[in-house]
Amino acid sequence: MTATPYAATTVRILKQLRADHRTVAMIVVVPSALMALLYFVYQDAPTLPGRPSVFDGIGVTMLGILPFVVMFLITAISMQRERTSGTLERLMTTPMRKIDLLGGYGTAFSAAAAVQAIVACAVSFWFLGLHVAGSVWLVILVAVVVAALGVSLGLLASAFARTEFQAVQFMPLVTAPQLFLCGLFVPRDQLPGWLEGISNVMPLSYAVDALNEVSTKASASGQMWRDVVVIASIAVVAMALGAATLRRRTP
Repeated sequence: MTATPYAATTVRILKQLRADHRTVAMIVVVPSALMALLYFVYQDAPTLPGRPSVFDGIGVTMLGILPFVVMFLITAISMQRERTSGTLERLMTTPMRKIDLLGGYGTAFSAAAAVQAIVACAVSFWFLGLHVAGSVWLVILVAVVVAALGVSLGLLASAFARTEFQAVQFMPLVTAPQLFLCGLFVPRDQLPGWLEGISNVMPLSYAVDALNEVSTKASASGQMWRDVVVIASIAVVAMALGAATLRRRTP
């Protein structure tokens, strides 16, 4: 990437996000509010002696899933809005390369995703009493990487959408199969063999595995770091594919 156009794009998107108060509220407030709702849902659920509470078991996983879903939706819609408004078309007539453009978008939204993940984790651990065996900072790290994955996949999905409505339609297509197969509802090793094979290539499966490692082990394990590397690698590949498939609407 070229430093000047990349930095200019990043700063422009960050300024646009700061001026869009509704989007900022959705990024920062919605995951924390949903975590609070989840807390009250399981507040009176019985807990077996010596076992973590239901909220502890599910809450740590949702700290990865919620930022992923929210950032995918916001990024896909925002990028498509840039396209329909003509901003993206004008930028692509300049010497700016597509990787500079998408890199700037990805960095700006990933910074917003980092804030989102930190706030959601802070609310969950210090206000809602979520407990994990490992470090809180490891949960934050995984949540940030997973949120950045949502940004990359949102940018990739926006390249195939013609309208904002089509961008929204990609959300169930991309997120729902991953939610069903990531181990949230049924452990992945208990899935039928062919479904377990599909889950092994879905990035959200590695996010859930990494968060489960942090929730059950006092120190960072090799498997957790492997899962984080896999998630980050998929995010980079999705960003590169987004740049490769980005096209102008006019010759």
